[in-house]
Amino acid sequence: MIPITPQGSETDAAVQRDIQHYMRPGTLQLPALPPLSLYVHLPWCLKKCPYCDFNSHEQNASGLQEQRYIDAVVADLEAALPLIWGRTVHSIFIGGGTPSLFSPQAIDRLLADIRARLRLEANCEITMEANPGTFEKDRFKAFRSAGVTRLSIGVQSFNDAHLKALGRVHDRAQALAAVEEAAQSFDTFNLDIMYALPGQTMEQLDADVKLALQFAPPHISIYHLTIEPNTYFAKFPPQIPEDDTAYAMLDHITEVTGLAGLERYEVSAYAKPAHRCFHNLNYWQFGDYLGIGAGAHSKLSFAHRVVRQVRFRDPARYMEQALAGNALAQDSEVARADLPFEYMLNALRLRHGFGLRDFTERTGLPITAIQAGLQEAERKGLIERDFARVRPTALGFDFLSDLQALFLQE
Repeated sequence: MIPITPQGSETDAAVQRDIQHYMRPGTLQLPALPPLSLYVHLPWCLKKCPYCDFNSHEQNASGLQEQRYIDAVVADLEAALPLIWGRTVHSIFIGGGTPSLFSPQAIDRLLADIRARLRLEANCEITMEANPGTFEKDRFKAFRSAGVTRLSIGVQSFNDAHLKALGRVHDRAQALAAVEEAAQSFDTFNLDIMYALPGQTMEQLDADVKLALQFAPPHISIYHLTIEPNTYFAKFPPQIPEDDTAYAMLDHITEVTGLAGLERYEVSAYAKPAHRCFHNLNYWQFGDYLGIGAGAHSKLSFAHRVVRQVRFRDPARYMEQALAGNALAQDSEVARADLPFEYMLNALRLRHGFGLRDFTERTGLPITAIQAGLQEAERKGLIERDFARVRPTALGFDFLSDLQALFLQE
């Protein structure tokens, strides 16, 4: 096993494994493999947002290098195929960065190359992130024609002052035009909205959410603005609403979206019936995902182990490594002792929780591995459970980090 290197670093030597390495005997016995998703990372943006800690890079004078990058992604996928032979892909997510910077023709080629190499479920969900700052008339329709079935639009706010404070490259008018076009082009689309923004009042938040709901979006993702390490905001923190105000904002969001027929099915996600994001649900249910592209992460299950992988982060180095046959910077087996926390970190984000049988099936561990944590969480009123399922209570949802931490010592 090659251990995970310190955060932000990459191994000097390429990681090279064959399928026999992953299939050898181990300490786990997984009764079945979980659903498999594919994540594709397109790393470029027009501008790096001051709050963003994702692996995104400002587009430079040399442009996107669309064809070379897609060549590298396809080579990356081909090198990974032996690890997922025979498995069906249930969802694809094209994230970034700003994937909508890529032309519809490039996305069409990317999806065609993926279909030529993978077995996709008949109704495979294919999501792509888009930024209103890259919006052009009929561009979203062209992405739909290329095979994208679900668009996720990074609106963040409809307030020009807040968009400027967030460093977004679009304004209110562009956001409104992009959402209108998405509503016309896609049966399912998602709006990303942020709250607890610098200087934001409850009235301004209410205006943002109600304006978003006028477009009848089937799905909204709501994110609290957090100050992440190694970002511009970490060095120059803005004045953001206090915690009590932020909690009140979230309660208001949940109330207003509920009245519009959107259920809060995950801590940050609200959807109408039949419009939940399968790709994200698969993450939260500890499913498998193959991540290709610069800095992409993978989590793959085998009969006797669960493996995590990371691709090279820098786009130029990633393309060079992937085209040479090995894009992996890190490859490690998840320790048996870490599996309970990793599972609970994801599953407790879901309003309806998880099935006890699912825990055993996804981790290969007996339910006794989390019994002490469950008892403590129940005693504190953070979960409710029966013989089949565990669900976070309203209190557990409000104090999710405290609930998840109870499983660190299992």
